[in-house]
This record gives sequence, structure tokens and C-alpha cells, in this order.
Amino acid sequence: MSRNAAAPGTVTTRSRTRRLLAPLYVQCLIGVVVGALIGWLRPSVGADLKPLGDGFIALVKMMIAPVIFCTVVHGIASMDSMRTVGRVGLKALVYFEVLTTLALLIGLIVVNVVHPGSGLHVDPSTLSTHGLPKAATQGHQDFAQFLLAIIPGTLVSALTGNEILPVLFISIFFGFGLQAAGEAGAPISRGIENLSKVIFALINWIMRLAPVGALGSMAFTIGKYGLGTMRHLALLVGSFWLTALFFVLIVLGSVMRLNGLRLLPFLRYIKEELLIVLGTSSTEPVLPRMMGKMQHAGASKPVVGITLPAGYAFNLDGTAIYLTMGSVFLAQAVGVHLSLGQQLTMLGVMLLTSKGAAGVTGSGFIALAATMSAVPHVPVAALALIFGIDRFMSTARALTSLVGNGVATLAVARWEGQLDQERARAVLRGEIPFVPASAPAVHEPAPKAAIGAVPAVA
Repeated sequence: MSRNAAAPGTVTTRSRTRRLLAPLYVQCLIGVVVGALIGWLRPSVGADLKPLGDGFIALVKMMIAPVIFCTVVHGIASMDSMRTVGRVGLKALVYFEVLTTLALLIGLIVVNVVHPGSGLHVDPSTLSTHGLPKAATQGHQDFAQFLLAIIPGTLVSALTGNEILPVLFISIFFGFGLQAAGEAGAPISRGIENLSKVIFALINWIMRLAPVGALGSMAFTIGKYGLGTMRHLALLVGSFWLTALFFVLIVLGSVMRLNGLRLLPFLRYIKEELLIVLGTSSTEPVLPRMMGKMQHAGASKPVVGITLPAGYAFNLDGTAIYLTMGSVFLAQAVGVHLSLGQQLTMLGVMLLTSKGAAGVTGSGFIALAATMSAVPHVPVAALALIFGIDRFMSTARALTSLVGNGVATLAVARWEGQLDQERARAVLRGEIPFVPASAPAVHEPAPKAAIGAVPAVA
């Protein structure tokens, strides 16, 4: 036997190790653990690794606008009528408002029962806004400004910006134009469909860097804020995580049950995306993959293209829980008693401030600042009390919102009669694996006769 020849046992071990490390979620988990260890053992080195996470997020964000544009435009152009698109959007918005309001109420109940801020007796005069993000100390954006910001300056400027809603607006607008053009728009529609295949192939390459991005983000978080940060205000952090877990398991679990599906298999199905969000504290890096996976699970392309991106702005369940718990905690900490009427008024304001806080890290903190500015019962400077631990709650916000938007997409698809339930069950059982090598296979919509019908609850 040649000296260079490897023993059969060695080859088998290497092959087994290679298969074990092949799944993306395993690589991301290793990245998260290694990043946490670096941040703990070498805080200065961990803090310096922040560009790894930022670079990965920037690469994915670069592809989000093209993904939304191609998916939505081709989906709308292939639908029978504009009325169908409007119906999908309306159903999605109704669902978003109901679930967001429920999340706000659950957070409000928990924070009033647990009283995590009571007993701190913080003097508001000793607090300062120094060190807070600039956006947290600026004035609140009213509803008219929010709506006007959705309209981009030019037809193409939305595709070069960082906001999801303007991209969605232009995509729907352009899709309607292609649909109205009839045969003249058919070649453009086919070209956009082919372009989406190229874009998804590029995204698959970028996602191979997800473990590196998770490592850099986690190392920065632990290195900058330290594991000891978790000891401070642990009751708030712990109660928030438990509340978010309750919302996911009970509320979202019930929604899945009502739609004839189960939550835990769904969580296993998106485990790679959950680990990426765990490492980066942002849902934006996984938007393209989530769109592919929802289509693979049996939801039609138009419903996915409209519901999932819109959910990133209008259906932030984790942020909703955070807003009520964070605002009432700060009031308790500075000794301000909020009556039931004042808390309900704040809840109404949060229905607005929670919108548009997209999946970027820290956006929930900015939304909380907007709430505090709009309802001046508690000084904005009180935000300094939780700024140091916001990163740890940001992770729970992002995870909750990601699961919420995935569940919302399946629920709206079934409500619209555009979900193949048998395929969805088979996919969630692992019988039809998701292969992200190129554009995901687009599942055909339900028969036209079923469109618009509300299926019987399983």
C-alpha cells in the first residue's frame, strides 16, 4: 500500500464529518458559538470583527430589491386581474393588523403583571440622550410622511435605496403595467422570470458566507457589550424572551393549526434562516431565501411576493411586543404611573410606529423612541436605561418577526386559496427538500375556481 494512501477508516471519518458540516444551519451554529467565544475571551478582537457581519448583511441587502421586484412583477403579470392582487394585499393587511394588535396586547399584559421596572427609582434628571442613536432623538414621523415616503423619487430610485416599501410599491405598479400591456408585455415578463433565476443563484453564493457573517456579528455583540450585560435588567430581558416564545408557540402555533399545518415542523424547515437571524439580529439577510422557501412549501408566487415583503414593514410581531414592554418598563423605572387610558393611547400610537421598522438591527429601538416622542409621558432620555441591552432583545424581536411573517404568508395563501396544503405538509415533513442551487421551483397557483374561496378549517 502506498504511504500516501489513506486508510479506509480515515476516508469514512472524513466523509462523515463532511456530511455533518455540509448543512448551512450547522455551519451557522458553529459560527455563532465561535463568535460568542471570541467575544467572551478576546473582547477587543470580537468588537473588531463587526465588519464581517456588516459585510454579509450588506451583500444580501444588495440583492433584496431585485428579488422583490422580479418576484412581484412576474407574479402580478401572470395573474388574471388587478382585483386579485388587491384582494391579496387587503387580506394580508387585515391579518397583519390583527396579529400586531394581539402582540401589543400580550406585551402590555405581561409587563403590567411582571413589573420589571418597579423599584429602580431612577431620577429622570440624571438621564441624558448622549450616546443614543441620532434617529432616536429626532421627531416622530407622522402618518402622512410615512405614506409619502413609500413613493420614490423616480421609477428606478427605489431599486437603489434601502427601503422595502418603495420597492414593493414600484414592483406592484410595474406588474400592473405589464398585465395591462397584454402580449406586448409578455417578453418582458419572461425576461424578468429568467433574471430572477440568475439573482437566486447569486444569493445562493452569498449565503455560503452566512456562517462568517454570524461569527462576526456575535463576536461584536459579546465583545462590545459583554456577557455581564445580560445580568443587568435580566428580568426585562428574560420576560421579553419568554413573552416572545409564548407568542410564537401559542399564537402563531394556533394560526398554523387553523390552516391545517403544524408549527414545529415549520420551525425545522426554516432552521437555517433562524440561525442566521440569531447571529445577525436582523431578518433582512434571509428575506430572499424565505421567499424561495415559502414558494417551495406550496404558496403561490404572487401571494409570496406581496405578503412576505409587506410583512417586513407591517407585521413585526417581535417589535410590537418590545414596544409595549419597553415603554411601560421605562415608565416604571422612572416612577411614572401610566393609567389604563394612557397605556391604550400608547398602544394606538404603536400601531403606527411599529410599521416601517424593517428587519434592520436596532430599528425596533428607533420605533420605541418614536413612541416615546409621540406620547410624552416618559422622557426620551429614559431610553438610555435599556440601550445597552437592546441588542439582546433585538435578536428575540427579529426571530419572532421572522416566524410571524412566514406563518402569515402561509395563512394568507390558504385564505386566498393559493396554498397547496398537501405539498406544504410533505415539505414540512422533509419529504420534498428545499434545494437553493438556483431559483426555487415556483408552485403553480390553485385552480381559478378556488381563488378567493376560504377553505374549510382543518
